[in-house]
Amino acid sequence: MRPDPAASVAFLPSSVQVVVSGGGPVGLAAAVELGRRGVECLVVEPRVEVSHARPRCKTVNVRTMEHLRRWGIANRFRAEAPLPITWSQDIVFCTSLVGRELSRFTGVLGLVPEGDRFPEPGQQAPQYVLEELLREVVRELPSCTLATGLRVVGVEQDSDAVKVSVSDPAGDRAVVSAEYALGCDGGRSTVREQIGASYAGEHALRPNFGMVFHAPELWGHVRHGPAVHYWIVNDVAPAGMGPLDLEGTWWIIAFGVDADVGRRHPRALIDGAVGRPIDATILSDDPWTARMQLVDHLRSGRVFLAGDAAHLNPPFGGHGLNTGIGDAVDLGWKLGAVLDGWGGPGLLDSYELERRRVQQQVIQAATENNKTLSIELYAPHLEDDDETGVRARRMAHARIQETKDAEFHALDLVLDIGYEGSPLIVADETAGSPGVAPRVRPGVRLPHVWLEPGRSLYDQLGSGMALLLLDDRAESWTALESAARARRVPLTVVDLRSRGLRQRYGADCVLVRPDQHVAWCGDLRYVHPEALVDRVRGAASL
Repeated sequence: MRPDPAASVAFLPSSVQVVVSGGGPVGLAAAVELGRRGVECLVVEPRVEVSHARPRCKTVNVRTMEHLRRWGIANRFRAEAPLPITWSQDIVFCTSLVGRELSRFTGVLGLVPEGDRFPEPGQQAPQYVLEELLREVVRELPSCTLATGLRVVGVEQDSDAVKVSVSDPAGDRAVVSAEYALGCDGGRSTVREQIGASYAGEHALRPNFGMVFHAPELWGHVRHGPAVHYWIVNDVAPAGMGPLDLEGTWWIIAFGVDADVGRRHPRALIDGAVGRPIDATILSDDPWTARMQLVDHLRSGRVFLAGDAAHLNPPFGGHGLNTGIGDAVDLGWKLGAVLDGWGGPGLLDSYELERRRVQQQVIQAATENNKTLSIELYAPHLEDDDETGVRARRMAHARIQETKDAEFHALDLVLDIGYEGSPLIVADETAGSPGVAPRVRPGVRLPHVWLEPGRSLYDQLGSGMALLLLDDRAESWTALESAARARRVPLTVVDLRSRGLRQRYGADCVLVRPDQHVAWCGDLRYVHPEALVDRVRGAASL
C-alpha cells in the first residue's frame, strides 16, 4: 500500500484505473471491492480525520455484515464496535427513561442469529467505527491509495477516459486520468453536479435535532434495562435515543425540534427524554430534516453515482448507509470484471437497472417508517396510575406494535430484495421439483446454509462466479466450466452433491454471481453453456 499522500496534489498519480470521489463508508467500500480484485484505485477525500461528532448510521445490517465477512473483516469490525452484539437486541418505547414502558420489540434489526438464514447478524456501531476500519483496509490493499485533505472539483470525460480535477488546501490543482470515476461524495456531490444528475423527490416538513452527549450517571436511572434504542413518547421531549458505548456516551434525536430551539434548550430536551435532570455534557449537535430523494440517473458514460450522492432517505430502519454499501458492491464487482477483461458491455449498463429498483424500495420503506414517530404515538394519560392510564398504555402498545414492527423486523426487505428482471439474470423454467417450492430463484441473494459449525456456504464461493453442484444429474457442468474458462470468467465449482441439498434449493445447479446473488439455477442439460456465460457476464442475451 502506498502511504497517504500529504495534502498536496503534487503527490497524486497522473493516471489510475478508477478514481473514487468521497472516502466515506460507501466510497471506501467501493475501493475495497475494487482493490481486492487488483484494480488500481485512488480515493479522494476532503477530511483528513474521521469525525466522531456525528454517529449518523448506527445499524450495520445483516447484508452489509455478509459483505464484511466476504472481505474478511467482519470479526475486526465487531471487535471495534463499542457495544458488543450481546449487549441487547431490544428496542423499548417508554414515556421516559425513568417512566412507564409502553411496548418492546425483541430480536430487532437482525441482531439475533436465525439458524441458516444468514451467517452474520447485524451489528450496532456508529458509522465512524466502520469508516475508520475501512480506511485501514484500503490502506492495506496494494492497488489502492487514500488521498485525504484533497477534494474533487471537476470531472470531464470522453469515450476513452475520465479527467478528474483535484484541488488541495493551497489551491493547487492536478488532473488525474482514469478509466472510470465514482461519485460517492454525499448529498452535496460535486460529481453528481458535474454529470448533470438531479434529485427528484420530497423533503419532510418537520425538523429534527440530533445531539451526542456524555452522561456517565445515566445508566443508573434507566428503568427499562439495556436496549439499542429507546423511543421516548411524551409531550415534553418526544425523541429517539440510545447508547453509543458502555462509557456513558449517548445519542438523541428530538423530533419536531429545529436548530434554534435545540441550541437554546439542549439540556431541557435531554432531561425531558430522561424524565429527570441529569448531569450531561453535550459533545455535538446535528439539526436535520428527512429527505426522500433519488437522482434521475446514476450513470453518465464512464462516471457513476453511489450512496448519498445517488439517493437520500430518512434514517428510520437504518437503510441509508447499508443501501450505499450495496451500491458499492454491485458497482465494484462489475467494474472489476470489465477492467479484468471478462465483463461484457452490458455489465455496467446493469448497474442502474439493478440498483434503482432497490433504492426506490428502500426509500419507500424508510418514508413509511418516518410517518409514525414519537409525536404521532403520544396520547394523554400515559403516565396515569388509574384505569384511564392503563387503557391509554394498552392502546399505545397496540398502535406501536402495529405501526413500527416492520421497521425493526425488516429482514425480508434487507435480504429478499433481488435483481429479477435484470438482463444479467437468466430464468430457467426447468428449475424446481414437482410439488416443491424452491428456496432459490434467479436474481435473489443465494439462500444461506451452514455446511458445518462456523463454515458458511458463502465462504466457499470465491471472488468470481461460483457454480453449485447439488445433484448427481449435474454431470454437464464441465461444459460450463470450459465456457467460462474460454471467456476468462473466474469460476469456482462448489460440489455439494453429497450433502442432500437438492431438495432444499430445488435445482440441480446454481450459478452465483460475485455479489452472492443467483444468476441462474436449473438443469444444465437444457442450457447452452456459452450463451449462459455470455448472458451473466453482460456480453449477450439468450
